[in-house]
Amino acid sequence: MAPFARVALIGLGLIGSSIARAVREHMPGATLTGYDADAKVRARARELGLLDQAPSSAAEAVAEADLVILCVPVGGMDAAAAEIAAALPPAAIVSDVGSSKASVATALRQRLPGARIVPAHPVAGTENSGPDAGFASLFRGRWCILTPDEEAAPADVEAVAEFWRQLGAKVEIMDAKHHDLVLAVTSHLPHLIAYTIVGTASDLEEVTESEVIKYSAGGFRDFTRIAASNPTMWRDIFLANKEAVLDMLQRFHEDLTMLQRAIRWDDGDTLFELFTRTRAIRRGLVEQGQDVARPDFGRSEG
Repeated sequence: MAPFARVALIGLGLIGSSIARAVREHMPGATLTGYDADAKVRARARELGLLDQAPSSAAEAVAEADLVILCVPVGGMDAAAAEIAAALPPAAIVSDVGSSKASVATALRQRLPGARIVPAHPVAGTENSGPDAGFASLFRGRWCILTPDEEAAPADVEAVAEFWRQLGAKVEIMDAKHHDLVLAVTSHLPHLIAYTIVGTASDLEEVTESEVIKYSAGGFRDFTRIAASNPTMWRDIFLANKEAVLDMLQRFHEDLTMLQRAIRWDDGDTLFELFTRTRAIRRGLVEQGQDVARPDFGRSEG
């Protein structure tokens, strides 16, 4: 049985449209409403049949909802919450999908005093965006981290957890600040590195753009995939999770300096020890089902 009868999605990009498709597949009895600030996105969502209703305002979309999920960049959570505040039913649970949780929780509590709030982060996505990019299986076998605060009722937390379980996700509950530190390591810093490496390659005067594209090895191609992610979303994530990202960036800089020293002084033992340890981490990811063991990561060379 679906934990919610009426679900409202604010934001109809990759995550919002994937939730809509997954709800259609796994909770066919649920009514879906949705809103996006971009009229073209709303029109496309209607064409795709993602929703039962796609009104022209966020307030209309949430007016009769049991569950409201804010699927907007973390920098837009405050504005999105303000738009729905007056129309939000008292019994509705408000959640989100943001990659930074502490700042989102603060924004939602300030804009929606007294509301039933259970922040969430489905750790899933692709480099693509927009309603056409979504797919129902995006969350299958992936983690969804809930970060409820002390005001959240256990029954509300369990209802949101069950919602994500029914979409195929595995659920973990975590403190918001700890979540932000973990994601700074596993997601935010890798994206920052990818953006930097691709930017460095594009700035090299000795290498033309055509050569960068023509001779790209697998590693660089994987970085460009990450660096193709939604720029608005990632700008907001870095600013919202500033402290944790800067902390991890400092640690990374210290480790990079150690590697630089090892290469300069022909310290092969240090390099081999690090590479062996990191290889084991990769194997752990595969064993836990977070990736596949194929060396090309499923990439088609055809």
